[in-house]
Amino acid sequence: MYIVAISHISRCTMDNRVYYGQYSLKHWLDLILKQNIILPAYQRFFVWDEEKVRTLIKAFKNKQFVPPITIGAFNINNATQNLILDGQQRLTTILLAYLGLFPDKDLFKGIVDRLANENDDDIDNDGQFDNILLWNFKNLTEKGNNKAAILERITPGNYKVIDFAIDESFLKKTFLGFSYLVPQNDDQHVQQKYYSSVFRSINIAGQRLFPQESRASLYFLKDGLRDFFDPAFMKRITIKNYSTESTVDFLRFLALLSQYYKDENANQVAAGFKSRMEDYYEEYIYSVAGEELSNKFKPFAEVFPDDNFQPRFERLAQTIIELNIPTQFTSIIEMDTYLFGLIYAIIFENRSIDIPRRAELVADIDAKIAEFKSVDAHKKAPSALKYLRNRITSSIEIYNNYLNG
Repeated sequence: MYIVAISHISRCTMDNRVYYGQYSLKHWLDLILKQNIILPAYQRFFVWDEEKVRTLIKAFKNKQFVPPITIGAFNINNATQNLILDGQQRLTTILLAYLGLFPDKDLFKGIVDRLANENDDDIDNDGQFDNILLWNFKNLTEKGNNKAAILERITPGNYKVIDFAIDESFLKKTFLGFSYLVPQNDDQHVQQKYYSSVFRSINIAGQRLFPQESRASLYFLKDGLRDFFDPAFMKRITIKNYSTESTVDFLRFLALLSQYYKDENANQVAAGFKSRMEDYYEEYIYSVAGEELSNKFKPFAEVFPDDNFQPRFERLAQTIIELNIPTQFTSIIEMDTYLFGLIYAIIFENRSIDIPRRAELVADIDAKIAEFKSVDAHKKAPSALKYLRNRITSSIEIYNNYLNG
């Protein structure tokens, strides 16, 4: 990344340096398309709607102020990666306007529903449609490094086509500022801690992050944490209440079960954190990362003596398929009763489930769910700690009856 129009250099902690300048929108596009600037793994998905995209383009056309982009230089193995710390939504808007596309969620949901209900041998959805619900500009830049290559690889109907009325002259004559952070320390771990804190500080004043997005910046503290806290196979499982649908929060299960594993009971799980569970989860993340060890949780090294959690995760993913665990739950009561005991047995105790006894297992789980739902107070306040602890204990007890060996 070449720095132009530098107006100031400042020094901060660790003698880090900050450079300021501006690029034309055309140059920003070149950086994006050539992948000279990239999104760190913890960045949120693209969340702007079409109206916000149009508003930003209008602001550029009217020469209004647009907040600058923040880029950070991350040195790893003697190679520098330029990470987008703040401004993903703005840069994505510029790219979408240039391509004349918009990742419309309603359109995508309609296509998925149609394909699911359509019995047509000519339809092959294997890898054709980008998941617009979990989308950022990498879905486009991975298709090619120029406009023609990307558009050629777009599946018709996957994106809404929109004319934002911009041309090459507009892109060359319109500028967007930046700040460029350069840590003066080549230690990868030190840089990770620095950028994790920078990302979280930036978003205090920005559009409020969902809790999962805020804590995701902490995964950058140590290599491999994202695969541990947020494995891809769990994203297939969702919970839907009325019009809201979200993926399972796997970190929640790990933190709560880690404390259960240490105490060997659920009596004190999350005690004192009733109204601040996000602090509880972050304390677990810091403990796993080795930043701030906590006496609440079983040390990561004692759960995984060889630091290799992947085989257990693979077994969990396979067991979910073999047991035909629902991919969509309608309540947290159902989700917890099905998953707490399963995750605990495989991830924490390193055990396996007796798959041939699936029908009996499911019957026991469904009976317990019905029992929980028969208690009005439990149904109305399932997040209350006493009910949460009850679900943890009951689910583990059920699965204990169906372990191999």
